[in-house]
Amino acid sequence: MKIADTVIFLPLRILARLPLGALYVIADCVALTLRHIVRYRRNVVRKNLAESFPDKSPGELRDIERRFYRNFADYIFETIKLLHISDKEMSRRMTFDNIELVDRLLGENRSIAVYFSHCGNWEWAPSITLHTAFPPDRGAVYGQVYRPLRNQLFDTLMLGIRSRFGSHSYPKKSVLRELIREKRTGLPAMVGFMSDQKPSHGDTIHVISFLNHPTAVITGTETLARRLDMAAIYWDMEKVSRGHYKITNRLISDRLDDQPQYSVTDRYAAMLEQTIRRDPAIWLWTHKRWKHKITSADDETQQ
Repeated sequence: MKIADTVIFLPLRILARLPLGALYVIADCVALTLRHIVRYRRNVVRKNLAESFPDKSPGELRDIERRFYRNFADYIFETIKLLHISDKEMSRRMTFDNIELVDRLLGENRSIAVYFSHCGNWEWAPSITLHTAFPPDRGAVYGQVYRPLRNQLFDTLMLGIRSRFGSHSYPKKSVLRELIREKRTGLPAMVGFMSDQKPSHGDTIHVISFLNHPTAVITGTETLARRLDMAAIYWDMEKVSRGHYKITNRLISDRLDDQPQYSVTDRYAAMLEQTIRRDPAIWLWTHKRWKHKITSADDETQQ
């Protein structure tokens, strides 16, 4: 285990010590390799883009594709950089607008369900702890839901990266139990839910129109947030420039009990679609999001 750790992770730690400018030179080479040589899921990317934006010309779609692979390569090396980056530099590169919303809710001892997506660099988002008035594990508990990786070495690596700024990672299968335990501490919790992929098997099917597709969306986030009486906010991600991101905290609902069922999920999906249409290249188009067709809530075919 220790030998494997050294062989695999030592080069990553050496890379992390390079300035981001140098890493972006490597990222450009990786982007070209992924797109033109390896052709990493290129057919999936092209199909997803063409079906999502039927009004765009072939040239526009190719430009989005090109920028997507560049952003994807940036994401890889920016995530490696988390192994060696100062809090000061991170707080300058990853900023948060409307942080007052977060501080207000936490100050009212309200826990928050954060609806988030695979836009920009989602691994930098836990650095919100550098911006709030409530320090981790003293003023509030911060965390994110994750699916453990099959490879134990890389799972350990990613857990370390995701705890870099004081947040906890909760396995999806046990997140409810973990959050009930956190609630007993008396501290409010702010927890991120990546809610832009296909639902898990067994989830309640709720179908919406999303990016020109009938789409079954994740409802578990709303179900859990209602059960734990959490407020719901959306993290609207923008790539301001290379190596610089901004998240705007947008309120979805202060009190979910006052909202009709799935209305919070619907509002999140509408907000996410606006984010993607604003800059399509920052979303993760390699996922087979619409692999299986679904037409209505009565269709039992899972995506």
